[in-house]
Amino acid sequence: MSDATPILHMLSPQKHMSPFDVNMAADAGYKVIIPYINVTLEEVTPLVQDAIFSRPPDYGVRTGFFIGGKDAILALDMMEAARKALVPPFQLSVFADPAGSFTTAAAMVACVERVLRFKFGRGWKGTRIAVFGATGVVGFASSIITALEGAQVRLVAHRGVERVIKSAAVSKERFGVDLEAVAGETEDQKRQIIEDAEVIFAAAAAGVQVISKEQKAFAKNLLVAADVNAVPPPGVEGMELFMNGEPLPDCNALGVGPLAIGDIKYKTESGLFKQMLASDEALSLDFRHAFALARQLVA
Repeated sequence: MSDATPILHMLSPQKHMSPFDVNMAADAGYKVIIPYINVTLEEVTPLVQDAIFSRPPDYGVRTGFFIGGKDAILALDMMEAARKALVPPFQLSVFADPAGSFTTAAAMVACVERVLRFKFGRGWKGTRIAVFGATGVVGFASSIITALEGAQVRLVAHRGVERVIKSAAVSKERFGVDLEAVAGETEDQKRQIIEDAEVIFAAAAAGVQVISKEQKAFAKNLLVAADVNAVPPPGVEGMELFMNGEPLPDCNALGVGPLAIGDIKYKTESGLFKQMLASDEALSLDFRHAFALARQLVA
């Protein structure tokens, strides 16, 4: 491996680059970190080519691009644009984690998978999942990860099913997975969804409760509920921050709380940065690679 200085270029389509991600990259070992803000998709190619042509080819493995923002599809498009901009033998590594949500989704799925395996002796194949907050990046990524593992995934719309139908269509087109979009706007609709679910992902915005104590009483088939919301009130009423397979109050299910997920998320994001630094080959890392690492971390 080249002993060139490790440089990380961090792209955000928004007006700020996340300080969380900057800190993570620095602590992982990058020596030079440059944030770029308000970056458009069209600007990715010239930025990448500026980076690769300024260093000898063997320095490529010590050059990285990180893609942030809050839009999963745009982040994936930027990642693809970066890959296409490479001109062999010039190379660099790319890591997409918009809003830290790809690694959060990977951590949530890995934590729940561990509970399913050790408490119930089963995996994702055929498991019925309801995703609340399905149009967010965590909901988007977690639904695709589990569908790729063979789960039956329902995307719950709390305000108009059209956006969720669009998300399911995009997931089918890009990843070949079949996700079911369902309306969850009324109490009756929500009750039917909760009654059927074996796993619930609560991935709505911070401070939004999606499952109440009363609604948990309908969850006769529920095995595990996971909640990424650390801001009160919890996304699932009764969920405690550090739950990691403990009984969830007012139902027969087990809970996985946001700080148990957050611990694995932190280690996953740090670990992917370190993979880029240690690799002898250029890497392209998205939520699928994050899940592979998160699985190892919870094992």
